[in-house]
Amino acid sequence: MIITTDASLVGPWVCARGGGNWFPGRGTAIGKLDKNANLIAGVLYEDWNGSNIVCHIAGEGNWATKEFLNVIFDYPFNQVGAKRITAPVAESSIESIKLVTRMGFKLECNLKQATPTGDLLLFVIFKDDCKYLKGKYCGKK
Repeated sequence: MIITTDASLVGPWVCARGGGNWFPGRGTAIGKLDKNANLIAGVLYEDWNGSNIVCHIAGEGNWATKEFLNVIFDYPFNQVGAKRITAPVAESSIESIKLVTRMGFKLECNLKQATPTGDLLLFVIFKDDCKYLKGKYCGKK
């Protein structure tokens, strides 16, 4: 697995796929590269406030390996010390909703008309509920 933390590479890539805008210095990032050094997945982290961190996730193809899922959840929960991660998703992005719910995020609230296409859904996952920090994802039980 090839990982990059180059936010100037990962940030614009994630934002382009999620309909957002990239601004240098916006946040930190973790990306996954394929064997040809092409970006195939990325997570942008921002708005850390001492308890919560916001993330934006994008991927193409077969990117969601056990090892990469462990890395992208280990960073906010174990390295940064977040109690929770918030993932904002446009209600029109059905595939993103499926992705975050499969990852274990739960819908916390709905911001009416907060995106150009409709509502913005805020999903949350708490450290204690994150399966990617234990068991088969990191070799620990």
